Amino acid sequence: MIQAPHAKRVLDAPTMLYETADRGMNRRIRDWRGARVWIIGASTGIGAETAKLLLEKGAHVAISARKADTLQQIADKHPQALVLPLDVTEHAQVMAARDQLLAQWGGLDLMLIVAGAYNEMRVDTFDMGVVNQLLDVNLRGVFHCIDAMLPILLDQKSGGGGIGIVSSVAGYSGLPKALVYGPTKAALINLCESLYFDLHPRGHAVYMINPGFVATPATANNDFVMPGLISAGQAAQEIVRGMEKGVFHIHFPKGFTNWLRAARLLPYRWYFSLIHKVTGL
Repeated sequence: MIQAPHAKRVLDAPTMLYETADRGMNRRIRDWRGARVWIIGASTGIGAETAKLLLEKGAHVAISARKADTLQQIADKHPQALVLPLDVTEHAQVMAARDQLLAQWGGLDLMLIVAGAYNEMRVDTFDMGVVNQLLDVNLRGVFHCIDAMLPILLDQKSGGGGIGIVSSVAGYSGLPKALVYGPTKAALINLCESLYFDLHPRGHAVYMINPGFVATPATANNDFVMPGLISAGQAAQEIVRGMEKGVFHIHFPKGFTNWLRAARLLPYRWYFSLIHKVTGL
């Protein structure tokens, strides 16, 4: 395990227990107690609720985002939380936070990358400033996190670590108002699939997480019907349950996400007509 020098408080080896996957593509997780988890994008929404849930299950959770005060509010209620403020678009900040975490804990078992930016866009509102912002957060930011985590996983010869990336059902196929957001999420889906090829044979888990509509600050201003809308707390439950079952593709709510997955298999003429009819866009 890669470790930073002069560790301040090295945690004992995690007691998180695994069992061989049956129908899952990753090993099942039987117990989160002692697991060392880093959630990036944990100040609000899905990230914050997932952090709270894992803390309640006994995991040690490092929480990162730009809003240090919001992160501290979580840590005030959970002594097992480690606050690591950072801007995911700044590579140096991500690497420095990684080194601080290793100095505190001596190792890391799971990274969940939840950070992301959302913006509606169609051709008549195309804006390169917004394009670059979404690319910086949703793509480059994710690669910054992966750069921090991969050396740790590759140093674990016996496996047991993992990476989870929150993408979106908007990445399944093209959708109205998702001119830039959708392609960034499609790239993350491709990334997870590629990571699985390399990490699974080494005994590491990869979780591709595709939520449908979740009530968060990012979706609060949507001016269209959001089928199957769920709370951030429900999304966190789905994510944790999926990881515990060893699922690779964690998507929810199933009624909506499976409908979209089926729709993308249609001939394009039918697909475009169906989406236009359903959305009115």
